[in-house]
Amino acid sequence: MEIIQIVGLGLIATVLILIIREQKPMFAFLLAAFTGIYVFLFLIGKIDAVITVLQELAERSGIPGIYLQTILKIIGIAYIAEFGAQIVRDAGQESVASKIEFAGKVLILVMAVPIIGVIIETVIGLLPEGG
Repeated sequence: MEIIQIVGLGLIATVLILIIREQKPMFAFLLAAFTGIYVFLFLIGKIDAVITVLQELAERSGIPGIYLQTILKIIGIAYIAEFGAQIVRDAGQESVASKIEFAGKVLILVMAVPIIGVIIETVIGLLPEGG
């Protein structure tokens, strides 16, 4: 079970960070950052499998690939922004973390505009004309 490995790694890293933090705060931060990066890299294979399944489902249902790509990019932006903000928060920089989260939200909105436009056009097309 991979979650046990991830939790075990997290617990070991936490204990080491707590021990090291008093003497070498920079090393403690680096250990926290590398632990997060390791977990992220560990999960990339799982994410790839999910993307493959979603692409197959989209192809079978006739959904244009551009929509799935956009949605996957939006999800990626959300995860990366959250990951980056948490690392910066670990370093004690709450204000910078908030800016990263804000940037992620703005980029998500920018990516979502074309999809929102298609949804609005579809709804308008379903409405009866003349009111």
